[in-house]
Amino acid sequence: MRVVEAKGGTAALVAEMAARVVARGGTLIFPTDTVYGIGCDPVRSSAVARIFALKNRPAHKPLSLHFASVEEMLEYAPGNAFARELADSFLPGPLTTIVQRPGHVDASVTAGAATLGLRVPKHGLCRTILERCGPLAATSANLSGLPAYTGDSFATELPDADLFVDDGPTPLGAESTIVDVSGSVPRLVREGAISVDMLEHVLGRIERPAGPARELGR
Repeated sequence: MRVVEAKGGTAALVAEMAARVVARGGTLIFPTDTVYGIGCDPVRSSAVARIFALKNRPAHKPLSLHFASVEEMLEYAPGNAFARELADSFLPGPLTTIVQRPGHVDASVTAGAATLGLRVPKHGLCRTILERCGPLAATSANLSGLPAYTGDSFATELPDADLFVDDGPTPLGAESTIVDVSGSVPRLVREGAISVDMLEHVLGRIERPAGPARELGR
């Protein structure tokens, strides 16, 4: 795995290196505001499959799409008022919003599920990479079952991606909050950097999980 120390170069140069990897169907470990992600071009099913293989990720656990801007993200949730409210209040930021999967997004990204997770990280270098690469299909950059990698120490058990963009510790060091707004009532999937109280202040009533949370990360 090639490692690039992001603090040693300009964001534009690092993003160009990342884009070359993604354009040829490679995999990329990159920083976000929460934890490091591993991503690829979402239209390349072979690259998506490689992320599952590199992480030893169970086949039923979906990836999400990461975007450079809120406007671009909302194009994947047309007419969804809850997604718009969450975006207006929390994005860019540590939130994953689950919506109905648009028909143009391949089912391999969502592990066959009819829903899709959307992210707009609040992280300058990450957004520069996303602007250059386009949306990335991604999940947390760790071997499945192990803690998410936040950059506070070098992890020897990171997936063997084609390129690792090392930008040091992530700002929040905690995973994103996940909210499912694909139905008529918003549903909390995982509480993370954004609290339930903060969500309810915006959305009103929100259903809380009765059983194990659906994982978009590990």
